[in-house]
Amino acid sequence: MATSGGGNVRNGTHNYRSSLKSDRPLSANSNLKNHVKSKPLSSTGQRRNSTGTIGSASAASKDDDGVPGRVRVAVRMRPRNAEEMVADADYADCVELQPELKRLKLRKHNWDSETYEFDEVLTEFASQKRVYEVVARPVVESVLDGYNGTIMAYGQTGTGKTYTLGRLGEEDTAARGIMVRAMEDILAVVSLETDSVSVSYLQLYMETIQDLLDPANDNISIVEDPKTGDVSLPGAKLVEIRDQQSFVELLRFGEAHRFAANTKLNTESSRSHAILMVHVKRSVKGRDSGLSSENGNHSHMIKSLKPPVVQKGKLVVVDLAGSERIDKSGSEGHTLEEAKSINLSLSALGKCINALAENSAHVPFRDSKLTRLLRDSFGGTARTSLVITIGPSPRHRGETASTIMFGQRAMKVENMVKLREEFDYKSLSRTLDIQLDTLSMEHERQQKAFEDEIDRLSREAKCQISEAEKQYTDALEKERLKYQKDYSEAVKKLEEQMVMVQQKNENSHPTSSGELSAKEVADLKKLLQKETLSRKAAEEEVNSLKIQVTDLKKSEASGKSEILKLHKKLEDEARQKEKLQGDIAILQSQLLQLSIEADETRRQLDRGGSAKDASGPDSLSSQVKQQPPSGNGEKASIAKLFEQVGLQRILSLLEAEDADVRIHAVKVVANLAAEETNQEKIVEAGGLKSLLMLLKSSQDEIIHRVAAGAIANLAMNETNQELIMAQGGINLLSMAAANAEDPQTLRMVAGAIANLCGNDKLQTKLRAEGGIKALLGMIRCKHPDVHAQIARGIANFAKCESRASTQGMKTGRSLLIEDGALPWIVQNANNEASSIRRHIELALCHLAQHEVNAKHMITGGAVWELVRISRDCSREDIRTLAHRTLVSSPTFQAEMKRLKIVL
Repeated sequence: MATSGGGNVRNGTHNYRSSLKSDRPLSANSNLKNHVKSKPLSSTGQRRNSTGTIGSASAASKDDDGVPGRVRVAVRMRPRNAEEMVADADYADCVELQPELKRLKLRKHNWDSETYEFDEVLTEFASQKRVYEVVARPVVESVLDGYNGTIMAYGQTGTGKTYTLGRLGEEDTAARGIMVRAMEDILAVVSLETDSVSVSYLQLYMETIQDLLDPANDNISIVEDPKTGDVSLPGAKLVEIRDQQSFVELLRFGEAHRFAANTKLNTESSRSHAILMVHVKRSVKGRDSGLSSENGNHSHMIKSLKPPVVQKGKLVVVDLAGSERIDKSGSEGHTLEEAKSINLSLSALGKCINALAENSAHVPFRDSKLTRLLRDSFGGTARTSLVITIGPSPRHRGETASTIMFGQRAMKVENMVKLREEFDYKSLSRTLDIQLDTLSMEHERQQKAFEDEIDRLSREAKCQISEAEKQYTDALEKERLKYQKDYSEAVKKLEEQMVMVQQKNENSHPTSSGELSAKEVADLKKLLQKETLSRKAAEEEVNSLKIQVTDLKKSEASGKSEILKLHKKLEDEARQKEKLQGDIAILQSQLLQLSIEADETRRQLDRGGSAKDASGPDSLSSQVKQQPPSGNGEKASIAKLFEQVGLQRILSLLEAEDADVRIHAVKVVANLAAEETNQEKIVEAGGLKSLLMLLKSSQDEIIHRVAAGAIANLAMNETNQELIMAQGGINLLSMAAANAEDPQTLRMVAGAIANLCGNDKLQTKLRAEGGIKALLGMIRCKHPDVHAQIARGIANFAKCESRASTQGMKTGRSLLIEDGALPWIVQNANNEASSIRRHIELALCHLAQHEVNAKHMITGGAVWELVRISRDCSREDIRTLAHRTLVSSPTFQAEMKRLKIVL
């Protein structure tokens, strides 16, 4: 290793690790296993359950001494190295450890010492597993239960911080450090199907944050949430972890790019602070078990519509660079500059710990990037464990005493541990989309099956009617042939009998034959009558069968008529559906054409509008109206559609099922709202209510963007502003601002809120319903157009406040200052973009006009900006206002006198 220069990187070894193997042979400590036995319990008494998951940390918010959220501190002493065994052979260790009492004694002289108590005291024989159990495991358990946690090592250079935290344990499994063991526990608990684990690995070198997983990314900025104060690093590379081996490979890669140097105190001295961030996202199950099973489908519907709960925990492991004295480390050149930077950041950390331990009103977190990154770990919402590492050598008694005092002060710091839970609406949306697609396909299948069943029944009915008709026809023909045959046989029989009677009459006596003849004739007449009656009965039966056949034919004809009527109705419905689809297609094409023309015109106006400089905070739409028109095509198309379709029908399309129809309809309404002559008609027809309902019910960001633009146009009118506030418009705009990511959507929402900020009557209500916080929340978007609208809204609000204070209607400091807007105002007072700068300059002047705001503005650094505005502002009216404000305010005059500023 080179002896100077901070550009050298470590090779994965450590000076003092070898001392554990060579300088302290195991034979001299054969009872080590029994003396320091690994504990299966964490320091808070929690156990792993029978399934192998780590126990809940619901009781982990209290430490052993009963102080909720206090920073836990453990002290670990490394063994003497080879150099110290030779140089300090005649001297006793400067520290005496008493682990069973959890305290240590720091010897001042042979006869004098001081005693200090800690949460844990770890001797030089303590195993890596025991260190993890007592220091890190409670924090890891809290992270798995949805809390933030921090594990940090602090101490003099060469005392074993990196060994304790970052040892990979590839050669010796028992030597694994806290980072590796923590990830093993996390991966053993999480389910890779529903949960996720991702890490980022950084180093703070010379007050510059660099990505160890992406070495080219060497200047990452810190972003603070203005609402919660949470610190994030959006530029850092985030890698998802699926198995332990990939995590070890990432640690090895990152460790290879850490800065290290060879000093007199340590051949592998870390020259940067290493920060490992592990993000754990877990789905919470079993929250709906209290629903009664008697509700049936209703309970199932409630469950399916309830978003799943997600716990988000973050584990931060910080390997601080060691503090060192220049005369002892022998640092020079670039290594000396590195040492200065390390000592300055550690000094800033010590000041913050002192302020927190003493309950000071001001904690200087912003003095260093290190303290900004650790803001949540000390005095924040994270559960924090600190391990301080010391050496036994009496030559470094001063550094050891300083480290011990740092740990003592850290034990007085209390955090407010908070659970990080939220609803996973995106997962619910994906689930509902899948269910909707499934139900749509099932509906199509059922509809097709229904139509097929109707066709099958129709065919079966036709077949049955044809079969019945054929059977009746055959039966009728058989009966007719039978009776015809019987009739012919009877007639033939009678004729034969007649012939026989005539022959008998010719051969018999006349008198007797005449008598016989009369008798036989009477018999024949009776027989003939009988046959006649039989024939009539047969004819009546035939007629009856004919009537039945006729009735069957009529029934068949009636059935066919009903089928024809149904087919006709189906054809009429189909034609009506085709006609409606045609009308919808025409309207969609018209709306699409209008939206394309409107978007093109808006882009042209935006490109032209950004170069203009308006004379004060005004509405978003007024800037558009100042531009020369690009043509009458769009207005003519909108007017033509307005006349043909009508406003009511256009507004009714806002509730259409087709998403494209809703998008085009809201674009047309937005373009109509840009004309003052249409605004009153739109409001009277219920257009404002429909636009607000779209903001509430729709999940489409395009609809949110265009609807917010339309509301911004309507908010130009004072009457409409009161209606928007009365119908809960500011709450809906705030929700849209919180959920939106697209800069154009945020610009439209910010423009609408900015217009509302210009109404004197709505100041208090707008602030109470979260309008100012929503405006400041959109600062997260870095787009200059969004910041221009935010600046315009702040300027409008400050102007109304100034007017109310002048008229005696308001007392006390500005609501903008109370909501934390002043730092952003001061930061952007000299912004390069004129559209932002001119509004901020005007806002500063209005805030400074009232003496009650002067003290806070001086504390926030606004005096220098007011002086600059009074000298260099391009607008004479603002320059004059700033000069008059500074001259007339006694508080500002006193501050300028103190700073020796002359106007």
